[in-house]
Amino acid sequence: MKYSEIRELTTKEILERLENAETTKVSLRMNHKISDLDNPHQITDTKRFIARLKTELRQREINENKSK
Repeated sequence: MKYSEIRELTTKEILERLENAETTKVSLRMNHKISDLDNPHQITDTKRFIARLKTELRQREINENKSK
């Protein structure tokens, strides 16, 4: 998902996707420990996706505080 697509989401949707992504990351790590993944870069991609979501949430928080 591109950053421009993330900006279009509501805060509630971002929080839901963040929760799902973190669950996926844990699952990928566990599976990678047990046996090799077909694509180990999935872990890195998931971490980056989580970072993008958290960045957007933080940016919204900062903009909200500035407007007060």
